[in-house]
This record gives sequence, structure tokens and C-alpha cells, in this order.
Amino acid sequence: MAESLADLALFVAVARAGGFREAARTAGISASGLSEAVRRLEASLGVRLLHRTTRSVVPTEAGARLLDRLAPALVEVEAALDVVNGFRDRPAGTLRLNVPASAARLVLPALVPPFLAAYPDIRLEVTVDESFVDVLAAGCDAGIRYDERLEQDMIATPIGPRQQCMATAASPTYLAARGRPEHPRDLLQHACLRGRFASGAMPGWEFERNDEVITVEPTGPLVVRVGGAGVDLAVDAAIAGCGVIHLFEGWLQPHLASGALIPVLEDWRRPFTGPFLYYPGRRHLPAPLRAFVDFVQAAQREA
Repeated sequence: MAESLADLALFVAVARAGGFREAARTAGISASGLSEAVRRLEASLGVRLLHRTTRSVVPTEAGARLLDRLAPALVEVEAALDVVNGFRDRPAGTLRLNVPASAARLVLPALVPPFLAAYPDIRLEVTVDESFVDVLAAGCDAGIRYDERLEQDMIATPIGPRQQCMATAASPTYLAARGRPEHPRDLLQHACLRGRFASGAMPGWEFERNDEVITVEPTGPLVVRVGGAGVDLAVDAAIAGCGVIHLFEGWLQPHLASGALIPVLEDWRRPFTGPFLYYPGRRHLPAPLRAFVDFVQAAQREA
């Protein structure tokens, strides 16, 4: 093929990162080198692939269509080359995971350090994303999600705690001023700190007691985007007395233990099944992914 696979891969890296400097941080090549590779590819194809401004780099229509078809194809090329890994003493290469913020905060910290210590030739790249994505199209090898959002053609293996629940809490100062909710519907009279997904969906707060399930849609002074810094802001606001928060119990646990937050509606907590590591049902998994799957399964057996 006239177009270099290396140049195609660098184009994908720039398009995903939204800029040359951002892509250079992960690609191991200078921004000028990336720019030259994209120019070389555009000259070879005879079409502009990226719109470049001083603030951003975005694919043209042609570039977007190429990216859609090229990203999963490059994953397959990597998988084909990974066959050579079977002849190495230990697995090597890059493992790309797409995970929600809850997994990055509550699941991976216990797994990543010992995994990297056991496999020093594997490089782990983690993308935190709350939306459910096609892992191959996104250029990832596997993802972590909850069972209600798993696609049927994916293989799933348990990862992390097998049962989780959400905790509802507020600061001592807030409860002293506003009173303690005794029933989920009482939250409709309280200031509540909500989360919204990138899709625009704002999930209701679910509670269960004695087989009675209640979902409420409270309101309040703060809405944050679900995931990462937005959730941390909501936690800080709850500690400062701005309102009631409803979040993974494990996320709030340090603040519950310190007394900065006080749990409420404890007998209404609704347990749910923990997350799964999911990946396409290939006959031959890339060696880094195979090593991670085996590592996760061993950790589950020891838990």
C-alpha cells in the first residue's frame, strides 16, 4: 500500500487527541513529526483530512469517514502482529481500556499496580468515558461496564466487587439546618446535588426496602457532569453543606468514615451487581489483553 501504516496510525492518534501536541504526549513523537506525517498522508491521498486552527484540530468529512473505518482496522493489524507475542518469554505491548469514572476510582487502583509489576513490558492506557462505546471503533481492547449495559456479542468477566450500592449523605451542618430525610420522597423537599451524563440523561435516585422500589427526581443548586472532576466537585459541595449527595458508597466512604458526611436513608440502600470487564469474542486475544483477563480472573478467585 502506498500509504504508510505508521502515518495512518499517527493520523488516528491526532484525530482522537484533537491536536498535535496532545497526540505527541502519547505517541512518542514530536508535534512537528506528527504534522509532517499527516501532511504526507494528505498529499498521498490527495484530500485534506484535518481542519487545523490555532485552538483545535478536527477531522474533515473525509477525515471522519477514514477514521471510522481505519480505527478498527488498525486494531486488527495490531492483533495480527501480536501473534508474535506468543514467542516471547513474557507479554509485551499496549493494552487500552475504556472505563467509567467509578471503575477508575473504585476498581482499578487495586489491580493496576500489581498488574504492571507482574508485566513490566505491558503499557496500560486508560480512557475514562461514561458513555457505552464500541471498544474496537474507539481503538480500545476492552472496557469496564455494568451488566445492564453490556452488548450481547461481548465476552464479560467479573472485575472488582461483586456487589455495590449507592449511599445518600449530607454534611452535619446541612442536616442540622434542614433536617434528616426519613423517606426517599422527603428528598423532594431538600437541596440535592445531581449528576448528568454526556448524553444529557440525568438518572433518578433509586431506593429499595422490603421489595418496595422507589425512584425520585430531586432538584437542587448544583448539577455536574458524571465522571471525574465533576463528581469530586459535587462531593466537595456536599461536605461544604450545599446539599444531599447520592453516589457510590465506596466513593463516599472516606468522608463517611471521617464524619465529614453523614449517611441518611441507610435502610433504603439498593444493592446492584458489580462491574464486568468486557471484550470482543476473538479467537486469539492480544497478549496484553489475555494477560489482563487472566490476572483479573485470578484476583476474583482469591477475593
